[in-house]
Amino acid sequence: MNSKGSVPSKPSRPKMTPSALMRLAGLSAVAAGLGFIIIGLFHPENVPASVTTATWANVHIVATAMGFFGLLGMAGLYARQVGKIGWLGLAGFVMFSIWLALIMVFSFVEAFILPLLAAESPAFVAGFLGMFTGIAGEIDLGILPTLWQVSGPLFIVGPLLFAIATFRAGVLPRGAAGLQALGAVLIPAGAFLPPAYEPLVMVPVGLALGWLGYALFAERRVETTGATLEHSMATPERSQAA
Repeated sequence: MNSKGSVPSKPSRPKMTPSALMRLAGLSAVAAGLGFIIIGLFHPENVPASVTTATWANVHIVATAMGFFGLLGMAGLYARQVGKIGWLGLAGFVMFSIWLALIMVFSFVEAFILPLLAAESPAFVAGFLGMFTGIAGEIDLGILPTLWQVSGPLFIVGPLLFAIATFRAGVLPRGAAGLQALGAVLIPAGAFLPPAYEPLVMVPVGLALGWLGYALFAERRVETTGATLEHSMATPERSQAA
């Protein structure tokens, strides 16, 4: 057989389906939720002595990753409910996402820049940490203190609005939405805790975000399995009819 004129077929590349994207977004939300929990449990005090410790670097590397995966996860959680979550959910999604982006930038500085400046520019480090503790520093940090002050309300109102909208939509577990709303309401209570325990207010939000992410991941997996099962059951019938 002469195969000179035949054109070799190229192997088809696997395509990224919407279902796969949703599952990845769910895993991203789970990763971000774990980041919240790790930060809440292990974040050291915001004092210059902590900046050069391994715990400080590791926690803020996790916080940087949390911001990145949180943005991906929130995009998936919002897209899954976009038809029912309304303007309230959109507002919560935007505010929470802005907070995650800000935290990612701040945490990157804390993880990779502050330790290098601890010895060379202790005044800058003290001023940077002063944004978190409320102690004014000697260094002018420009717009950074304003951005940090804005991030506080975003972290409260954003998750709260998104949780309320998610609860009303009923697409994802209402228990997770209720936990997120409770976590958002409890965030201001951190101001009344000792500095060593203040980060614990992040744990409920992390649990809720991880729960929502797992629900998104599992939901996509169940639907895909169901579609495959339906196809496998229908195939013999078509074969018999032929």
